[in-house]
Amino acid sequence: MAANVIKSGVIAVVGSAMMDLTAYADVLPEPGQTLAGQLFTTGFGGKGANQAVMAAHCGAQVHFIGKLGKDVFGSAIADNFVKVGINSQYVDQSETPTGIAHICVDGNGENRIIIIPGANHEIEISRAVEAINSIKDLSVVVAQCEIKQEVTLASFKAAKARGCITILNPAPFQPLSDEVMELTDWLIPNESEFRELHGNLPTSDEILKSFRAGKSSIVTLGSQGAVYISSDGQLTYVGAPKVTAVDTTGAGDAFVGTFAYSLAFGKDPVAAMTLGVKVASLSVMRKGAQSSYPDQAEIATLS
Repeated sequence: MAANVIKSGVIAVVGSAMMDLTAYADVLPEPGQTLAGQLFTTGFGGKGANQAVMAAHCGAQVHFIGKLGKDVFGSAIADNFVKVGINSQYVDQSETPTGIAHICVDGNGENRIIIIPGANHEIEISRAVEAINSIKDLSVVVAQCEIKQEVTLASFKAAKARGCITILNPAPFQPLSDEVMELTDWLIPNESEFRELHGNLPTSDEILKSFRAGKSSIVTLGSQGAVYISSDGQLTYVGAPKVTAVDTTGAGDAFVGTFAYSLAFGKDPVAAMTLGVKVASLSVMRKGAQSSYPDQAEIATLS
């Protein structure tokens, strides 16, 4: 982590914004089967937008760098950014439709998701770099894998040149270039993404300690909380409070957004992870992604 980072509370999220189309049913259908569900909703989503909204709810000054379609979904997402106080100067429009996520949630709150990236795959490298170079007092840059990796790479190069902290949530999983990994200060996979990156599930201290030697990572463990792997291989576990999950959609993004906010204000990684686990645990008790996120007053009670 760069020593000259300004703890300004200013975050840039380079990432995806989508409209979530969510169906809830006690049991999800098998291939060829049709079942009746309980509820259908539309809501604001996309991993990048989720993380940006969560960081803004926490109290960070957030800039979103992305692309929306010239359609009703894109207009609604843009209006929501204004409503939650996200700076969208670098949110551009595309002739390609706004991205969507088709989500099915079962009776245990577990989800299955198919995304159609749409305009998210048209974010221009030059535009992202311009944004990173221009945002005043920028301290943390966050990215995910719902946009093209070359955009993330260019953004992280610009971020590191400014002395910013970089956070990558490698979801949905895709193979990461060595250069992206080297430019990533904090890698935050969940258990399945960890397995894709490492080859094993994070089931032992030995496996965890062998992950990304010399770099800091956090592995989110669902209902079990999260584990911080320091650059020198030390492990710190934080358990999650026991809750009844209604919908786990967006919980990982709630963690990442909260963690980014905490680092941007100079909190130590364990405190940042602890708050992230609490916020994510609260979010799974409610339906939806951004609609499940606590506001600043509620977050203050968790600190």
